[in-house]
Amino acid sequence: MTPEQEALRDAVRSLLDKHSDVRAAIETPHGYDKALWARLCDIGVLPIPEEHGGSGATRAETHIALEELGRTLTPSPLLACTIAVQALAGNGPLLRRIADGAIATIAWDHTEISTTEAFDYPEVNGASDYLDGTARYVLDGDLAEILLVSDGTHLYEVDPRTVTVEHTPTVDQTRRLATIHFADAPATRLGRWKPEIEDAALAALAAEQVGAAQRALELTVEYTKTRVQFGRPLASFQALKHRMSDMHVLVETARSAARAATDEVSAAVAKVYCSEALTKVAAEMVQLHGGIAITWEHDAHLYFKRAHGSAQLFGSPAHHLERLRKWNSSR
Repeated sequence: MTPEQEALRDAVRSLLDKHSDVRAAIETPHGYDKALWARLCDIGVLPIPEEHGGSGATRAETHIALEELGRTLTPSPLLACTIAVQALAGNGPLLRRIADGAIATIAWDHTEISTTEAFDYPEVNGASDYLDGTARYVLDGDLAEILLVSDGTHLYEVDPRTVTVEHTPTVDQTRRLATIHFADAPATRLGRWKPEIEDAALAALAAEQVGAAQRALELTVEYTKTRVQFGRPLASFQALKHRMSDMHVLVETARSAARAATDEVSAAVAKVYCSEALTKVAAEMVQLHGGIAITWEHDAHLYFKRAHGSAQLFGSPAHHLERLRKWNSSR
């Protein structure tokens, strides 16, 4: 990383160390700390150009912030907003609203949307189309002030007040998902849907997964240094040293895969590899912590749940392996 990126990482980490309280956040009605989100926006972690009110951060800087949020499992709209920003490239008014702190999300995965052009309906607020259908597992969909939707061909903006939103409870309390129902919802067509937005989403998620895996490893190493068995710290046993070395290799190779995710193929590779790396590291964390890891008071179960929830977000590893297989066979 550059000195500027290291400074950003340190600033975000310091902020989270002081103000992040995962358990308090998930108990709030909206599921995240609004004051903390405002501070993150002030730091400038979103990849919004300066001419649209942002800090000019690149995707690399945003991924650093996502990695730090992954370390602490801090509930935050950053992942959803990052993907929305990627989809809104050049849309100054909406980007400026996001830079000012508005929560944005985009429904593109697990969507069943049909579109009717506006000439079949009375004009409503300049709507170009009307949407019907359902979008599932929408990141922060019940919190969004800016709702973007893709039917696979075009990208639309929909007023969140014109749809029915249901919070979707999941095993991972640190991740907020929603189901959104569209019934003749007025929509403004923003342009063609770009498949590379999906790749950007996978890369951003991979960065977050790496942060979670890194912290799970750190917590495990710290614990095994202090937990004594048969008169010796667990970390002194050869077999456990080997297991933690394997965890370290998984984390570092996952980080390399996440940082190399720049196109369709590398993003799919990052999704598969980082999902499996976090799942394995989180499972080892539970195993090496022993009984304390399955108590509500310890954070191990939160990392374990995040690992399995993230693995299914934006398509399972099996789905992306099939994509890679098809790509390879077409060469």
